[in-house]
Amino acid sequence: MDFQKDVIEKSKQVVVIVDFYADWCMPCKMLTPILEELANEYKNKLHVVKINVDQFPELAEQYNVRSIPNVKLFKDGNVVDEFVGLMPKDAIKLWIDKNLS
Repeated sequence: MDFQKDVIEKSKQVVVIVDFYADWCMPCKMLTPILEELANEYKNKLHVVKINVDQFPELAEQYNVRSIPNVKLFKDGNVVDEFVGLMPKDAIKLWIDKNLS
C-alpha cells in the first residue's frame, strides 16, 4: 500500500475514506461490510482504503488514531471529517453525503 498515492493523491480526484482498523477489533469487523456496501453504492464518488494499525503504527500515530475503528475522510489531500466507533449504515451514509456536497 502506498499511502501517498492511494490516499493523498487519489483524494484530489475523489473523496477517500480511510478505515483505520485491527484484525482483533470486533467493531472493526462489523464495520467492514458496511463500508464495502457503501463503496459499491458510491462507486465513482469515493474510494475506501483500509489501514491495519498493527501493520502501520506510524500512520496511525501520524493521523492521531487513539481508538478504532477510526474512519477519516480525505479531500484534496487533507482529513476533512472523521468518526470513531461503529455507526449504522444510514448514519455513515448521511456522514458521506454531508461531505460530498
